[in-house]
Amino acid sequence: MNINELKTKVDGALDKLDIDTAKKQLLELEEQMASPDFWGNSDQAQVTTKRHSVLKNKVEPWIILDSDLNDLIELQDLGEDISRQLQQLEEAYKKLEINLRFDGQYDTNDAIITIQSGAGGTDAQDWAQMLQRMYLRWAEKQKLKVQILSETQGEEAGIKNATMTISGDTYTYGKLRKEHGVHRLVRMSPFNSGGTRETSFAMVEVMPSIDEPGQIDLDPSELKIDTFRAGGNGGQSVNTTDSAVRITHIPTAISVSMQNEKSQIQNKAAAMKILSSRLAQLKEEQHKDKLSELKGPNKEAAWGNQIRNYVLHPYKMVKNADGSFESSDVEGVLDGELNPLIES
Repeated sequence: MNINELKTKVDGALDKLDIDTAKKQLLELEEQMASPDFWGNSDQAQVTTKRHSVLKNKVEPWIILDSDLNDLIELQDLGEDISRQLQQLEEAYKKLEINLRFDGQYDTNDAIITIQSGAGGTDAQDWAQMLQRMYLRWAEKQKLKVQILSETQGEEAGIKNATMTISGDTYTYGKLRKEHGVHRLVRMSPFNSGGTRETSFAMVEVMPSIDEPGQIDLDPSELKIDTFRAGGNGGQSVNTTDSAVRITHIPTAISVSMQNEKSQIQNKAAAMKILSSRLAQLKEEQHKDKLSELKGPNKEAAWGNQIRNYVLHPYKMVKNADGSFESSDVEGVLDGELNPLIES
């Protein structure tokens, strides 16, 4: 494209980002952060600092690109050869342009991923662990931070379920939210002495991490909170008190249990965060304005509604159910090469 076409595209991106408003917001946040008593409330300070970081990472590359482009236009007007610099700015634009697609309400949030083994017994539990490794490898390649919140091992192999947070990218949830749904694997079973081909299912739930109060307005009267004794091997006092917590959102019947932390207070805080995140994801999925309008997820129907198929036998293929992506490099995808799927 020529420089005028690139300038038009960049101007369109700046309009979509509402760059003038974003600049004002950045200045306001920086003024708050410069206040002498800013760290008086550490929780609020962390929220403000993170908001500033996300907004800055979102708009600053576009501001720099626009400035460089204006400088290039001046050089062209002086009759200088700008072909090499123009190519570099085109490449920078193409990389940034992908991010314009992440304009959902929670796309700049961190992501919480829960993986639940489905139909298929030990094969399904092994499949759930393969999916967990896939997301861990992707995060590692993107240099993102991962925190395992909970994990339940299978009896023979794999995992029954696991929950983890992924953070460190401006658009972590935006990039991962389309992974939400049922994932289906077809392969020769390593757990079947007959060596037969088996089909396994696992549910991947991707939620925006809700850190700021007010993003999800939970009514305490709609919550049922139960405490119980934590199971497993934990450390000192973990299994001798009712430290585990289960919180149920009564209108949707969504329930979250947490028992990995040492105290009931910590488990309750972790469970509330995941519950808020689940409700935020459900709210976005069902396009509802109020939590009271939400319907609980249909768990029975979910297992037959795969979003992606992974086939390792009798041929190699990974394919999205909606036809948006297909590749024979199933091993690469399972090793964390998810960016082509994200871009698709």
